[in-house]
Amino acid sequence: MRLKKLAPRMAERLAEGIYQALSEQHVVVPGTEVVGLVVPPLVQQLSTLRTQRAELAREVEARVSAHPLCPVLMSLPGVGIRTATRLLTEAVCRDFHSAVHLAAYARLSPVTRRSGSSIRGEHPSRRGNKVLKRALFLSAFAALRDPVSRAYYERKVSQGKRHNQALIALARRRCDVLFAMLRDGTFYHPVTPKAA
Repeated sequence: MRLKKLAPRMAERLAEGIYQALSEQHVVVPGTEVVGLVVPPLVQQLSTLRTQRAELAREVEARVSAHPLCPVLMSLPGVGIRTATRLLTEAVCRDFHSAVHLAAYARLSPVTRRSGSSIRGEHPSRRGNKVLKRALFLSAFAALRDPVSRAYYERKVSQGKRHNQALIALARRRCDVLFAMLRDGTFYHPVTPKAA
């Protein structure tokens, strides 16, 4: 059952391989009886812990779903319940003056390194909240199914940016949208480009 959940395509083949290896084993390693005493309680503890974790995840999802800003956040393409939870805990609880402030806090704004008279160009920021950056980065990746986000991503790739750079640019752009949505309490409405 667990193999099927974790590896749906390979579950049967893995189970057959494990049973075959066990049936062909003829060597008894010293201490095998002790393993029989130690492993079952550990398996029981792990099973209990997994059950508690699943119950806690359901409770957190229920509380996040009850938050008034949850539908607003989840209207943004690529934002599910887990990303909405991260955004609520990492971004909504703080007061940002602008979208630039939000992007800087999320480590999505590039910084120019200077020392005296030498300027070393723009580099990723090392300050800010890396948990929020990861959530925005992964939601930008998930948003590639959205035509507007996909068009922006492909435009950045055509400008010579690599995959991760284009995703970070998309996440930065989504910071502007997210800030406006949180400020006004409005749902996401894609802006379709007007015909020339």
